[in-house]
Amino acid sequence: MNTAVGIDVSKGKSVVAAMRPFGETALPPREFIHTSAGLSALTQSLLLIEGDIRVILEATGRYHEPVVMALREAGLFVSVVNPKLIKDFGNNSLRKVKTDKADAVKIARYGLEYWEEMREFTETDIVRQQLKLCSRQYNLHMNTVVSLQNNLISLLDSAFPGISELFTSPVRDDGHRKWVDFVCTFYHRDCVCGMSSAAFSARYRKWCKRKGYNFSTSKAAELYAASRDMVVTMPKNALTKTLITSAAGQLMSATTMLASLKAEFIRLASTLPEYEIVSSMYGVGDITGAQLMAEIGDVRRFANRGALIAYAGVDPGINESGKHSAQSVRTTKRGSSHLRKTLFQIVSTHLKQSPKDEPVYQFLDRKRAEGKPYLVYMTAAANKFLRIYHARVRDYLNGLDSVESNT
Repeated sequence: MNTAVGIDVSKGKSVVAAMRPFGETALPPREFIHTSAGLSALTQSLLLIEGDIRVILEATGRYHEPVVMALREAGLFVSVVNPKLIKDFGNNSLRKVKTDKADAVKIARYGLEYWEEMREFTETDIVRQQLKLCSRQYNLHMNTVVSLQNNLISLLDSAFPGISELFTSPVRDDGHRKWVDFVCTFYHRDCVCGMSSAAFSARYRKWCKRKGYNFSTSKAAELYAASRDMVVTMPKNALTKTLITSAAGQLMSATTMLASLKAEFIRLASTLPEYEIVSSMYGVGDITGAQLMAEIGDVRRFANRGALIAYAGVDPGINESGKHSAQSVRTTKRGSSHLRKTLFQIVSTHLKQSPKDEPVYQFLDRKRAEGKPYLVYMTAAANKFLRIYHARVRDYLNGLDSVESNT
């Protein structure tokens, strides 16, 4: 007989309940602590239940991971579902009951209702979880870098205004930026124009050689001429040096860490089977491709393209009642905000590059020609991109599975 085990996971403990069809209780709600002994007792309790068992948990950040690992090691079928699906599942009661025990029973009832649709948690999902964690950490580090950069530029506006705009060198693979390294040594305008042009050029040449940057005589002359025209409000003293060099050091440390995380992020994404097909899509770069795969996960977990679009929150809302039917309704925005941000970056690339032969841009351009507002045609283009993504990646993964099954 089918038995659905619902686990309401929280920090450090879980409440477990097992239900069979027609409301039969196989295991009354019980609490288990997330320790070696507690998880061992949990698995032993479930293994004693007769029949076909499927365990259902909500995805709750990091809290559910030790439970999933223990259950999978015991050979149990484990399915991790979106909490929104459990929340929207019917209570069939006018009373509002919110306890861990009631939630565990509700999750078990959900498992019975959608028994055939339950998707088992696999080893590939572990990689995808790590990729998603890496994506969130990358975004956090990126926000930190932007904040530190703005802080350094604000300080330099009083001591060396506009110096960051005089350098056009790209960020190196190790995260170093030429203008940031430069202000660590030349922290004030007077550090440059306080000497002769020839003396600065010679010192700048030595600095470039020591730091591994290309030297240009014309660039040295440009820096010297620009520094003489700058108006500063902070004097060249020990306090100014401490403020700017410490801010530059913090930014350099953050960018170095971000570069290291970026390399690991891309390496991890490249281990997934759909990496090549996602990277080949127009507008998708190394980072945005990894972020797409991190936020979407295995695209086959979405029954159709509409489910993926709803998860991203770029589906148009519906507002109808009786004879009333709203003609313009905002998008739901009920899904992943991280995924919507990545989609906006990809669609922005289409908008800037204007590739005439790309279906996403053609759709965007058609909506724009119809007079649609900016956010409307950008969201519509994101919707179009997801439809293409779902079809291409799903067909590719299904093709790989069929090849493996034939061999």
